[in-house]
Amino acid sequence: MGKSGADALMVTGPWEIFGAYKHVVLIFPMMLKVAHSNVILGEDLHGNTLFHLLLASALRYLHIQLWMTTTRFHGLIKKHKVQKECRSFEQKDKEVHWDNAIILQLLMAVCMISSHTPGLSKLPLWNGKGIICLFLLHAGPTEYIYYWCHRMLHESGTWYKSIHSLHHTTSVPEPTSGFFLTFVEHMAFTALVSIPFLGAGFLGVASVGMFYCYWLFLDVVSAVGHCNWEFVPNWIFKMFPPLKYLLLTPTYHSLHHKGLEHNSNYALSIPLYDYLGGTFNTTTYHEHSLVRQGRQEMVPHHVFLVHEVGLDSVLHLNMGLVGFHSIPFRHRWYVTLFMPITVPIMLAMWAFATPFHACEILFDDFWSETWVVPRFGFQYFIGIGRDNINKLIEDAIVEADKMGTRVLTLGALNKMEELNEGGLLFLKRQPNLQMRLCHGNTLTAGVILNGLPIEVEEIFLTGATSKLGRAVSIYLATHGVRVLMLTTSASRVEVIVKECPEEYRHNLVHVTTYQDAQHCKTWVLGKGASPKDQRWAPPGTKMHQFVVPMVSEVRKDCTYGHLAAMRLPKEAKGSDSCEHALDRGVVHACHAGGLLHTMKGWTHHEMGPIPVDRVETVWKAAMEHGFRPVDAEGGFLDWNISHAQNPQKLVAGVH
Repeated sequence: MGKSGADALMVTGPWEIFGAYKHVVLIFPMMLKVAHSNVILGEDLHGNTLFHLLLASALRYLHIQLWMTTTRFHGLIKKHKVQKECRSFEQKDKEVHWDNAIILQLLMAVCMISSHTPGLSKLPLWNGKGIICLFLLHAGPTEYIYYWCHRMLHESGTWYKSIHSLHHTTSVPEPTSGFFLTFVEHMAFTALVSIPFLGAGFLGVASVGMFYCYWLFLDVVSAVGHCNWEFVPNWIFKMFPPLKYLLLTPTYHSLHHKGLEHNSNYALSIPLYDYLGGTFNTTTYHEHSLVRQGRQEMVPHHVFLVHEVGLDSVLHLNMGLVGFHSIPFRHRWYVTLFMPITVPIMLAMWAFATPFHACEILFDDFWSETWVVPRFGFQYFIGIGRDNINKLIEDAIVEADKMGTRVLTLGALNKMEELNEGGLLFLKRQPNLQMRLCHGNTLTAGVILNGLPIEVEEIFLTGATSKLGRAVSIYLATHGVRVLMLTTSASRVEVIVKECPEEYRHNLVHVTTYQDAQHCKTWVLGKGASPKDQRWAPPGTKMHQFVVPMVSEVRKDCTYGHLAAMRLPKEAKGSDSCEHALDRGVVHACHAGGLLHTMKGWTHHEMGPIPVDRVETVWKAAMEHGFRPVDAEGGFLDWNISHAQNPQKLVAGVH
């Protein structure tokens, strides 16, 4: 069967017109009704059925979140992934309405209890007989009807194309994929799973507890079938052979989603129906056994080692809040509500965690992974914790080297001068590394330089004596550009001036206040600039920046550049995570520098000061391999490279 899903009917629910406010429109009124009953009318919440339906629905969200978090812990699932292919942003976008099932089933339940459906009004909290009845009705009519409807959708080309094909556009399923259906299917499934509720009500044994039990049971079945992680051990079927007729495993349903296997394994939760219907895939338990034996782990050719930024950024990890990892990080007011969760996570990371895998990028001929040091940005500035941070970084370096990784790139504060001499400390401690260490900042310098306008004659530079500031200053000075270097340290400026060829040293000018730049319209910010500092910029100033976090855009009469970043080559795939605040398919320039180091097979360590004479070489190599700067304006570096045959013209500053 085809998998395009392009002709599927009613892909989204009718409430999608409300966009991000669908929960406010549909669920908030129910919450108000519960609050009114409890606060104004004085009714007990324990006897409020609507309250229990809302609570059960909230538990469903939490349950799926736990599944998503668990199945994205690479160290836990890496050897037992059913399908080893990577997910994509396209899949995340398609499945963004995964919670339609929860909303629709909640509305169905509210309608049943509000319309005086026989046996479903004034429900007791618990009835054990009702729970037994519920699951018997599920195992009987619900499973039977589901099996034949599901089978019919596959065997009828027209129905498959118009109704069910959308679900099968998900080639690498995850726990939310079970909810990725057309709205027609959601309505049919909701009606189908109403049978046990209605049956229990008709028999007079219904209770509020059956909503908790049955909804969570359905979610467990869906998550197990689509989690892509085979956690069910082989021995359980050897010890209890009949379980193969009763227990659905991740491999069982994953085969239904795999390649040409769509004509088998139709059952919802009880494989017995496939055995009886002749649609059981005979390779199921052989495949299950192979997956449980453990796959050989792919060794990353490149590792980008980063750290957490702020407490709220932890929610944007791929094991964080569902969907957050696929959108750029932004400070959102409602994330503050998660502080009771993020603070304990931070403390647990500080006490117990080791560097862990976060995401990956797949190229045509090599594999890159991003690893995270379990520390937050503010912790790098606490003196007593620095030795521990360096140990964590060194442990990650040693582990990657033992695995056979070619290049490891230190990101963000992991290469802070005050922490580990910009990474040189690790070369001293590990002199026999087979792997190359890289800071990636040679390419970062190239991005900063290329963002400047071709005709630039003078810039104002903050963070002027930093690693990047030094390289930018020397390169610009030797190409006829006057650099106003803001710093209070005259001695550090003097060191940089001495590194610059004598005939260009006059282009490096030490300044000590922002007021000294009040006539300069090109600012390059390598250090934070407060609104008070920015007021000295003349109208029309372009503020380029390589500072993290980026400065506040307070001047409406000025323009602000992007962070130093690059778009990945078109061949890059397999990523469904944004790199912190960057857009999809964009990485920090230092990350791109490490990827380039791997692509080119360079054998030197890129640590310590940035080699200014290699900036153009690295930039040209990046362009050849398909990297592109995010900020398409400027072009200073490109222009200088293409006109290198006439250096006197450049030195004179005539662009």
